[in-house]
Amino acid sequence: MSYVVTGGAGYIGGHLVDHLVGEKNEVIVIDDFSNGNYINNQAKYLKIDLRDKSAFSLRIPKGSILYHLAANPDVRTSMIDPFEHFSRDVEVTFNVLELARRNDVSLFIFASSSTVYGETDKIPTPESAELKPISNYGIFKLVGEQLVEYYSRIYGIKGISVRLANVTGGRVSHGVIKDFIEKLRKNPNKLEILGNGKQRKSYIYITDTISAFRILEKKSEKTYDAFNIGNEDWITVNEIAQIIEEEMGLVPVHEYVDRGDGRGWEGDVRFMLLDVTKIKRLGWAPKYSSAQAVRYAARDIIYGYNLRA
Repeated sequence: MSYVVTGGAGYIGGHLVDHLVGEKNEVIVIDDFSNGNYINNQAKYLKIDLRDKSAFSLRIPKGSILYHLAANPDVRTSMIDPFEHFSRDVEVTFNVLELARRNDVSLFIFASSSTVYGETDKIPTPESAELKPISNYGIFKLVGEQLVEYYSRIYGIKGISVRLANVTGGRVSHGVIKDFIEKLRKNPNKLEILGNGKQRKSYIYITDTISAFRILEKKSEKTYDAFNIGNEDWITVNEIAQIIEEEMGLVPVHEYVDRGDGRGWEGDVRFMLLDVTKIKRLGWAPKYSSAQAVRYAARDIIYGYNLRA
């Protein structure tokens, strides 16, 4: 099978590429290496800035499965530099959909985000919940979903939007786990925590994410559909700090930087737990809990990458 992975030099994309080439598939990666530089020598890499419309002229194998993972993944910076995020998260998605249309891909899988829901009163949050993002990252992901649905409906491209919880594990590029570890390496006696530490969210280990992708490839039936991919439990920021401190053998003083509403930054969703009933009906379930995902990710970063099956 032929696969195209945009953002394949990044965190999730790199793990997906490893998995696909491990199954002896032909894999083409399209990336500008701005948010990742991972390379698997068994894949073919095209260094291209997908914001450039010349990407339309690319030729990829007809009937390929295309995973669109390229984006600026930092929710926090989307509130600081929205123009940068719009170009990478909306314009790029449109350009990649045009690439898919012109090359007759068989399936287009778009990496969306739990942030499209914003702060909802439906916990766990099903796919049918109202979509009211509170960050630029979230609204741009929602626009991306709408573009994928439109291309599916108008041009007949089979499309799936995957609304991801917090994905973590080896080689993770950003997020609270890596942030805490880096802070504690600089100062083992103090840990700065953004927000009040009571934010509670769902975390999923990278291998569980990849297995969910592959289930959707094989079993999603509609011309267009959206699926949550997350865990069945959640964990607070304070609990994450405790796990990391245990793994590092440290007992630092906590210093909270709270905006007054418990958020770590503008646009921070304080409570997130996705309802994964829909994808579970297809035969998928997470192998690791949120706490296990956090602990294994911490070990991957502290002691060196050691992917779990």
